[in-house]
Amino acid sequence: MTANESPELVDLFSTYTAGPTSIGSHLTRTAASDTADAPLVVATGTDFALYPGGGKPPTVEGFRFSTKGFKELAGISHLGPALATLVQLRKNYGAPGWRADAERLLAQVRRSREANSTELWRDTIAVETYRGREQAITEMADYTFAVTDRFLSAALDDESRLDAATLRGEYLEKGSAEGHGTIIHMMIATFFLTGLDISHRIISWFREQEIDWSRAMAVIAGKQGRPTAGVTWNTSSVATMLLGASGYQLPLERLYMAPHAPTFTTPPNGDLSEVAALEEPLRQIWSNTRATVELGDLMFPGLPRYAPGHLTLPDISDPSVNEISEMPVIHGANDWRAMTTRLRMVLEDPRQLLSGSVTDFAVSRLVAADNDPAKVTVPGLDNVTYPTGL
Repeated sequence: MTANESPELVDLFSTYTAGPTSIGSHLTRTAASDTADAPLVVATGTDFALYPGGGKPPTVEGFRFSTKGFKELAGISHLGPALATLVQLRKNYGAPGWRADAERLLAQVRRSREANSTELWRDTIAVETYRGREQAITEMADYTFAVTDRFLSAALDDESRLDAATLRGEYLEKGSAEGHGTIIHMMIATFFLTGLDISHRIISWFREQEIDWSRAMAVIAGKQGRPTAGVTWNTSSVATMLLGASGYQLPLERLYMAPHAPTFTTPPNGDLSEVAALEEPLRQIWSNTRATVELGDLMFPGLPRYAPGHLTLPDISDPSVNEISEMPVIHGANDWRAMTTRLRMVLEDPRQLLSGSVTDFAVSRLVAADNDPAKVTVPGLDNVTYPTGL
C-alpha cells in the first residue's frame, strides 16, 4: 500500500470488487452455480465448443484453419488485395522491394495455375459443400490466375502500369464490359463459398447437439481475425454463423463478445483436457456478465432499458448514398453495388473481418434453404462465365 492510500477505504473497495472473497465474486460464483446445467457454447477464432452442462464432457468442432479448402480459396480471393498492396508499396511508399514481392507472387500464381484442375477440387480438396460446382470453381480460378499473371508480367516490364487506375480498369473490373466474370465477382464468390461451407457444417453440427437455444449461454472468446475486428455482434462472422445455426433462436442478450476471455487451442488428437479445464472460468465470465446486467433493472426499473436488437442495415440502392457506417443490406445475388461496397468496407472499417464481407448473406441464404448448399445461389459463380484458356 502506498503512502497516499487509505487502508480503510481500500478495504471498502476490496470488500465489494476485488479478490476471491469479495461480494462481487460471491455473486459470480452463485450465478455460475445457478446456470451449471445450462448449455454453454464457446467460439474461439478457430473452433466451437459445446459444454452441455451438468458435468457432461465438452465436444468441439473446428470451423476455420482445419477446414478443407479454406486456405486454397483464401489464397485466390486475396489476390485482389495482394496486387493493390503492390501498387501501394510502389506508388505510395516508393518501396524498392515491391519488384521482388511481385516476382515472388507471380511464381506462386503460375504454380497454382498448373495445380488447378477439376480433379484437384473434386478429389483432393473434396469439399462436400462445393459438390457439383468443381468445374465452375476451376474455371474461375484459372481465369484469376491468367489475368493476375498478365497484370504482374506487364507491371514488371513497365512499372508505371502498377497504379490504381490500371489496377481497377485492367484487373479488378476487367471483363465487366464483355459481360463475363471479373476479379470482383471472383472475390465475392470465394468469400461466399467459404462462408457457405463453414456455415453448412456448423449448422449441421449444432443440429446434432439438439440445444435448447432459449437456455443457451454463448461466449465468443479471444481474437477473431485482425486485432481490431469482430468484437461486436454485427461485425463478427462467427456471431453471424452462431445465430444462423440456432435458426436465429439464440437471444442476443445471451451472446457475449469476450475478446479478453481465455481460449483453448484446437484439440490435438482428440485430447479435450484443455477445453474441459476452461469450462468453469468461461461459465463464470458469462454468469458474471449476466449478473451485472441484471443489476440494471434492479436498481433503475423506471428508466428505459437496454434492449439489443437487430441492426438496421443501410440501403445503398439510392446512388446518391456515398457514405455508410455499417454494412449495406444485400437485396439478392445480383446486388453487385451492395456486395462490392462491402468489399470496400471490410478494408476501410477496422471492425470488420476481411473475409466476412458476405458471410451473413451466405448464412441467411443457407438457413432459408434448410441448410442445403445446392439450393443456394453463389454470387459470382452460379450463372457467371469466366473465359478459359487465356
